[in-house]
Amino acid sequence: MKRVSVILPVYNEAPNLPYLLDDLIESYPDYEVVVVNDGSTDKTSELCTGYDVILVEHPYNIGNGAAVKTAMRLATGDIFVTMDSDGQHDPADIDKLVSLVGEYDMAVGARSFSGQATTQRALGNLVYNAFASYVAKFKVQDLTSGFRAVKRDVALEQLHLFPNTYSYPTTLTLAVLRSGYSVKYVPIAVRSRQNGKSGINLVKDGTRFLMIIIKLCTLYSPLRVFLPVSGFMLVLGLLNYAYTYLLQGRFTNMSAVLFMSGVIIFMMGIISEQICQLRYERVHKD
Repeated sequence: MKRVSVILPVYNEAPNLPYLLDDLIESYPDYEVVVVNDGSTDKTSELCTGYDVILVEHPYNIGNGAAVKTAMRLATGDIFVTMDSDGQHDPADIDKLVSLVGEYDMAVGARSFSGQATTQRALGNLVYNAFASYVAKFKVQDLTSGFRAVKRDVALEQLHLFPNTYSYPTTLTLAVLRSGYSVKYVPIAVRSRQNGKSGINLVKDGTRFLMIIIKLCTLYSPLRVFLPVSGFMLVLGLLNYAYTYLLQGRFTNMSAVLFMSGVIIFMMGIISEQICQLRYERVHKD
């Protein structure tokens, strides 16, 4: 029987934590529960001492992703389950996710549009999901969901890519998909947050998510970034040439620059793709 480790990154969630831990331990007494207190200033540490959990303390607030990395390095389970500690994820859904790990390398809880915290975040996630689907060539239903079950070796293989911030689910999803592992999305219901408020900033963290998608895209499939940019430059050059030729009857320097930029960017994409392939083959050979 495979051992399961439930990973809870915690930052100032003392009002919500007892209800979650009571539910978790009662429902899954055989599961290992790893709580990483990421520099909380409330009574998180005192609360956890009353439960049969592994408590790890960060000396200060490093970030949600950093807490998950710390927990994954210490957890002993064959399957890692990550979930938020604010009480929005229902522990009853863990069974759905864990039961699929084996047939799939990772199972992710997918929230509905109405299950998002705000309409703005729901709309933002639709954009991220669409972009991530293009990058991964796979229908990504919920890129930022922190509720997931993943094989231990698959998670640890991608651990060095995790940022220290909230966007670790984005990184893990894209890294797993672009590495050729299988992912299954499972619809889940999300509870309303009872206490406190989310620490995610729509503008700041939204921009970070977008940059992470682009970074991972260039890491695993560079042409998915370079090719559209190259094509865009070539089209601009063609339009500029058509415009200047019709009005002035000549080929301008701007058209030449745009055409050359498109070709150079395309060649950079080809080289990056080859380097990416060599790097990937070397990693898996080692």
